[in-house]
Amino acid sequence: MELFDSLLVWLSDFLGGHLYEGIFLAALIETIIPPIPTLAIFPTAGFLAFQQGIPLIGIIPMIILGALGATIGTSAIYFIALKLGRVVLLRYLKLFKISEKKLKRVEIWFEKYGDKAVFLGRMVPVMREMISVPAGLLQMRIPKFILYTFGGSLIWSSATILAGYYFGEAIGLSVSTT
Repeated sequence: MELFDSLLVWLSDFLGGHLYEGIFLAALIETIIPPIPTLAIFPTAGFLAFQQGIPLIGIIPMIILGALGATIGTSAIYFIALKLGRVVLLRYLKLFKISEKKLKRVEIWFEKYGDKAVFLGRMVPVMREMISVPAGLLQMRIPKFILYTFGGSLIWSSATILAGYYFGEAIGLSVSTT
């Protein structure tokens, strides 16, 4: 747990001085080493961007980098699941306290919604990190996986980063009117 806490502190410090690289790195790490919380990091980055005077148009590269980092990271998990299979993958997932029962729930969800589960799953906390596993195990086509992953990640990045940015704007307005 100490290592995890140290990683979060380092990532937060890094984010303060390197917003664009920090977004990419957080998204990449989150998908490979859950549970790095982009739900906390992305809005913080948006807030910091507002505080640093970055115009709204300057948020677009952050959003794209967040989606790109998530796509690359989750593709690594997809390929591990695709190549190594369920038994090896369960050993890896146990390191992160992800049980076979949780994996089975994600697989059922994937089977119910098909390929669209990847697109939708990239926007749901916890599911974001897990959805690439059944996609790999059930051999979803690679181009479709990457396209759906990037699309869903782009929406997630947009929503969370902009939430932080507009929160900063709202705080800025309320502070300036008092």
